[in-house]
Amino acid sequence: MVDEQLADGFETIAIHVGQEPDPRTGAVVVPIHLASTFIQDGVGGLRDGYEYSRSGNPTRTALETSIAALEAGAVGLAFSSGMAATDTLCRTVCRPGDHVVLPADAYGGTYRLIARVLGDWGVEHTSVDLTDLAATRAAIRPGSTRLVWCETPTNPLLTIADIAALAGVAHDAGALLAVDNTFASPYLQQPLLLGADAVVHSTTKYLGGHSDVVGGALVVNDADLAGRLRFLQNAAGAVPSPFDCWLVLRGIRTLGVRMDRHCANARALVDLLTAHPAVDLVRYPGLPGHPGYPVAVKQMRDFGGMVSFTVRGGSAAALAVCGRTRLFTLAESLGGVESLIEHPATMTHASVADSPLAVPAELVRLSVGIESVDDLAADLRAALDELPSAAADRE
Repeated sequence: MVDEQLADGFETIAIHVGQEPDPRTGAVVVPIHLASTFIQDGVGGLRDGYEYSRSGNPTRTALETSIAALEAGAVGLAFSSGMAATDTLCRTVCRPGDHVVLPADAYGGTYRLIARVLGDWGVEHTSVDLTDLAATRAAIRPGSTRLVWCETPTNPLLTIADIAALAGVAHDAGALLAVDNTFASPYLQQPLLLGADAVVHSTTKYLGGHSDVVGGALVVNDADLAGRLRFLQNAAGAVPSPFDCWLVLRGIRTLGVRMDRHCANARALVDLLTAHPAVDLVRYPGLPGHPGYPVAVKQMRDFGGMVSFTVRGGSAAALAVCGRTRLFTLAESLGGVESLIEHPATMTHASVADSPLAVPAELVRLSVGIESVDDLAADLRAALDELPSAAADRE
């Protein structure tokens, strides 16, 4: 076990906590324990608590320990996807007849799960602008609201919610506050320290960081909640493989340095976008004119690698930009070392196209990678320069 006095800085924690050298061989990288079952020293005599890999695996334990430390939490749980983590939390906290408050611009997959899957189970929901605390209080149903679900920054509109203020609203009503921290990563934001009850991650994104693994995680402080989550994790079985856990651990080791570059590159591209004549509006919480900027400054270390913007010319122009970039790869997902571009209305958020959560058709979302920022800027500028609105401005 790493001496806590020596593992105080985030980057040190990311490299060492949960990832200590193997005590038997001295290997400095956590081994991949591929075993599905473990020998017992007599009936019920478990070695280090392991019996069957759905219930627990040493590589998964390393990942869960690491993620809990990164989020300054007590207990981490790893899952086969971010949606599996979300589903486990919702089914643990809610029962038929209960109610969930969602952000008005929730991630499409989360909305689909709560509205169409848990909705069929009898869980009700209300979508509300979480930046409006009065509206959020009004959306809570006394006695039945069990969960306030927060995403900050949101996907893809990059809205910023005040985690500490929302925790107060939720707790006053006897509800829990869950924060999807995928976009920020624990390097930029630690919701548990701001009063949240649960943190959710798609470890597919920044924690994994290399677009080669799908996974999810929960981090909580309450021991009773952790026990109930652990029960459903094992009972439902949506757990990651040892190799998937190892891949996320590998990514976590470089999370700090990667996030620094993601943020720096994003800031540079925001400057390009705000000055380009074909761009109508840039959504980035690091812009002083962003409505959430004061809150972002208060609760985030930096502003992240996600940028969204609208272009003049509507959906056709947005689709054209997405199809013209060469370094920005047209693909869903985010948080990898490579830069991605997508059209949310027809890609990641198609599931909310006919709902109140529908996103603007002219919106483009960037996941800014860690390539040379000059190359990224040249690629994006070339795609924008070809739009008719840019040509008209030059004339």
